[in-house]
Amino acid sequence: MEIEFLIIADAVDGVNGKLYVMGGAWDRWTSRTYPSPIRLGIAVGLLVPWDETNEKQSVRLSIVDADGKPVVPDIDGEIEVGRPPGLTPGTTQRALLTINAGFPMPKPGRYEVSVTVPAGAEKRVAFDAVLPAGGTLQIQ
Repeated sequence: MEIEFLIIADAVDGVNGKLYVMGGAWDRWTSRTYPSPIRLGIAVGLLVPWDETNEKQSVRLSIVDADGKPVVPDIDGEIEVGRPPGLTPGTTQRALLTINAGFPMPKPGRYEVSVTVPAGAEKRVAFDAVLPAGGTLQIQ
């Protein structure tokens, strides 16, 4: 299985094989106070080869800070892509995974969202959480 794409956005949805993205592909998130709640949409496109269809495949999603410390617990899941009737033998199929979640962004800094699959494939997308001039950092 191959990871075709990983996109972070304000919100995402996958319906009937189509990906809907609102406010996507950003790499900078600004809040005037920290810790601060963030709403994050994550979209993953997986390419499943013919010979891996009709089998459960594991997927792991992680969000870590610049030190590699998890911001939220890893999300582990499974997908299984079947072969629809009439599909040409050997055809690779795309599976879409979408997650919308809210969590507290602990502090300004660099963060990384990553997705991994058992075959060793991994994709990473980084973003910076920024405190603008005049913002407040609350130590907790």
